[in-house]
Amino acid sequence: MTLDPHLVWFLLVGILLAGYAVLDGLDLGVGALHLFVRRDDERRMFLNAIGPVWDGNEVWLVTGGGALFAAFPGVYATVFAGFYLPMMVLLFALIFRAVAIEFRSTQPGVAWRSTWDASFSVASVLASLLFGVAFGNVIWGIPIDAAGEYAGGLLNLLHPYALLTGVTTVALFTMQGAIYLVLKTEGALQARVRAWVNDAIIFFVICYATTTMATLVYVPHMTHAIRGHPILFVPALATMLAIANVPREIHHGRVFRAFLSSSGAVFGLMGLVGIGMFPNLVTATDPARSLTIYNAASSEGTLGTMLVIALIGVPLVLAYTATVYWVFRGKVRLDSASY
Repeated sequence: MTLDPHLVWFLLVGILLAGYAVLDGLDLGVGALHLFVRRDDERRMFLNAIGPVWDGNEVWLVTGGGALFAAFPGVYATVFAGFYLPMMVLLFALIFRAVAIEFRSTQPGVAWRSTWDASFSVASVLASLLFGVAFGNVIWGIPIDAAGEYAGGLLNLLHPYALLTGVTTVALFTMQGAIYLVLKTEGALQARVRAWVNDAIIFFVICYATTTMATLVYVPHMTHAIRGHPILFVPALATMLAIANVPREIHHGRVFRAFLSSSGAVFGLMGLVGIGMFPNLVTATDPARSLTIYNAASSEGTLGTMLVIALIGVPLVLAYTATVYWVFRGKVRLDSASY
């Protein structure tokens, strides 16, 4: 049986974006928590927990964006042109995060460090929010004209459902970041962060439940696939179990397992979005104009050629990520080479 290259690329782009959400989600979550500690050495501990990995995590975003451009240029063009202003704000937020990490400890002044601390934290929250808002819009539906171009304005993107998915994304990344910090810290700081994990879990569960109810009521097309194929309820059940397992593992002190469950929940949530939207990549308010894996795709020849390149490149990204996390495993300690 011949594999449908459109479906293969749909799955590959989804996996790359889910990988980004897991990995960069943890350091965006650390940024969201950054201002909750006051002492300079504790803030430096937070920065050094993600220092060796944050730029590698963003490779997944670049790879996912490149895959989207190669496989589904129609989606890339519509989304990046229509969401131009939010994308620029997102880009500046990511730039400010990077600059803040590198510049923050270059000067000893309190005002200098506090300014970069605030920039790092605000940019992390803003980036998380914008990622969620973007997903909320492609799920809800955006106005697309006959030429396949976005036909709305900025305010069309800031409706309640999109903002709700944005806040839920912030909550998810905060939970991921808090669990990661427990893995990387020790002593009194670890005990304090461990106490935050439960609050982060509660925050996320409330947002997740609210978003789920809103989706069932206001975005019913997201449930059509599961209703038509009951076997697809299994991923939904697995995702709920992964979320429920996070506080259980934290309670028993199995932090790494909690991190795996949280990461599994991220993949599960991304999978549910993919199941609900398939075969759409961007839902249009006029369903006939939705961008799908077929009408917005490159030619089959291009998809086949790019798949060969992906089969070479993606394992390299995986190997690089695994190597970095293995080399910098263990607890964070400050020394002369620290941020």
